[in-house]
Order: sequence, then structure tokens, then C-alpha cells
Amino acid sequence: MNPSGSFLEVRDLRIHFPTDDGLVKSVDGLNFQLERGQTLGIVGESGSGKSVTSLGILGLHNRRNCRISGEIWLDGTEIVSSSPDKVRRLRGRKMAMIFQDPLSAMHPFYSVGAQIVEAYRIHHDVSKKVARKHAVDLLGRVGIPTPAKRVDDFPHQFSGGMRQRAMIAMALSCDPELLIADEPTTALDVTVQAQILDLLRDLQEEFNSAIIMITHDLGVVAELADEVLVMYGGRCVEQATVESAFYNPAHPYTWGLLGSMPRLDRDRSERLMPVKGTPPSLINLPSGCAFHPRCAYADLNGGRSVTEVPELTEVSPGQRAACHLPAERRRKIWEEEIRPKL
Repeated sequence: MNPSGSFLEVRDLRIHFPTDDGLVKSVDGLNFQLERGQTLGIVGESGSGKSVTSLGILGLHNRRNCRISGEIWLDGTEIVSSSPDKVRRLRGRKMAMIFQDPLSAMHPFYSVGAQIVEAYRIHHDVSKKVARKHAVDLLGRVGIPTPAKRVDDFPHQFSGGMRQRAMIAMALSCDPELLIADEPTTALDVTVQAQILDLLRDLQEEFNSAIIMITHDLGVVAELADEVLVMYGGRCVEQATVESAFYNPAHPYTWGLLGSMPRLDRDRSERLMPVKGTPPSLINLPSGCAFHPRCAYADLNGGRSVTEVPELTEVSPGQRAACHLPAERRRKIWEEEIRPKL
């Protein structure tokens, strides 16, 4: 049993990929917890380890090509040490994923309905007729018009928004208790994005599911999540409630993400403030704090940023950050320098 009693707990998760160029440390010591009915938003730039984390939770990494250590507890079951067959039985019924690109995630040679039927019958001993009715009901529930007709259409016959809805229907076919959504609104127009987010919120209320929302869009996180986990270079640099992350962020990287987000609630005469530089190579991370080459405040630590990896420490109740700057100093920089510019 999971000693903490949380529905999902990730402990010191490390996912490394040996390559000819070196060891890719995609996830390097990640910890978090999630309860039923709660939504965790995982944010960060491309290459920070968000999607690798989600695939690790689902047990979808090929163990021959990667090294996984740590613990992933899902409702009392430890996934990292479990056999592939045991994890396979958990996928669909206990946990499911909405993939970033439904067109490539769905099989092009089978109808959408046939794929939902297959996913349902793997975990339920029912006839094809019963499973087909279930598929039609699911498509109707996620807002696809004339579901009895569209159930026989193929993925390429759906628009982008409808494909995403069909992907959600497939993920929900067995009423999973954990739903991982990997960039579920990417490449969709804003009205469809809003519909998808409303749908996820309604379904969570109905099933009391735990949701992990992986995205680079902080607006999506503000709309849906209860807590935010900010990743950089395969590590968590800040973890906080949504309110703390948006109104009192404690890490310079989080400041940069907020500064690069467009705002519609105020007039802007200045350009957005992007995070300077580029994300680090996961094969050759900078020494010390991985963010220090891009951080405007790295020189204020007496050289610790270059030599010492910062630990996640509590800044306030429910908020932790990995930064060498004293918490009071960061709070002052945020209030006097960063916040007025946003």
C-alpha cells in the first residue's frame, strides 16, 4: 500500500535514455501527489520532461530503451516494479490518456466506434452490440452530433475538435480514475479549446476523476487546475496552488513563463517578455541550477547557482521552489520588479 494514502504519488522518479551521444535525463528526481477529484497542471517548455513523465505513469516506456527508477503509486499499486501485464490491465480501467495528436494516436484503418468498442471489451465481458451502444453513448456525451451515424466514421472524417472529442470518449470508455491529458487543446481554435476544457471539467465532476493536465499554456492551467507543477530540465522547480503560482510565484523561471503570456485584461504598450536563451540539453545539463545560464538573478548567490543544485524548499504553506535566492529576496524582486511589468 502507498504509505502516504494519496490516490497517486510519484516518488523520486527518474527516467533516463541511454544514447550514442550520452545519457538523456528526461526526468530526474520528480515528486508529487494527486487526489481524486483534483487537477494537477504540469507546465514547462518543450523538452522539460512533461510528456515523458506521463508516459512513465502509464507504463508506456520500453524498458529495454530506458532506465526507470523511483516509485509511482496508483491507488495502492506500485507501477514501476509491476509487470507489463499488470500495468496493461490498469490502463483503460484505472488510468487513461488523451494524447496530443488524436490523428496519429488513432488507427487510420478502423472506425472511431470500432476503436472505442475494442478498448471497452478488453476490460468488460460484453457483446459487440452492448459495446457499440456504449460507444454511441460516449460520443454523444462528449458532444459529437448524430453519434449513431458518426460512430462508423474514420478518424480522417472528423474535424480537429471532433477528433479530440472522440479521443476523450475513447479515454473515458472504461471510466478511468486517473485521466492524463497531454496538450489536449493544441492546434485547436479558442472556441473549441473552451469547449474541450468545459467538457473535461464536467466529466471530472461526474466521475470524480483525478486529472493531470500537461500543457505549455498557462491560460489552460488557470482555467482547469488546482495545483501547478513547473518543470525545467527534467526537474520540478516550483510546485504550488494555482493562486500562489499566478499571484505570488517563487521561482524566476515561473516569472519568465508568466511574462511571456499575453494578457487581455489590461492595455499593453510593451512587447511580451520572453525567457531569454533556449532550454538546456538533457544530455549535458548546466552545472548547479540548470536555469542559471538564463536567469537574470544567478549572480546574486555568490556562485552557488553554478556549483550547487538547489533543493525544493517550502516558501509558504503548499508552495515549494528550488532556488538559491532567499525567499524574502525573491518576494521583494517579484513585488518591485516583475509584477509591475506583467
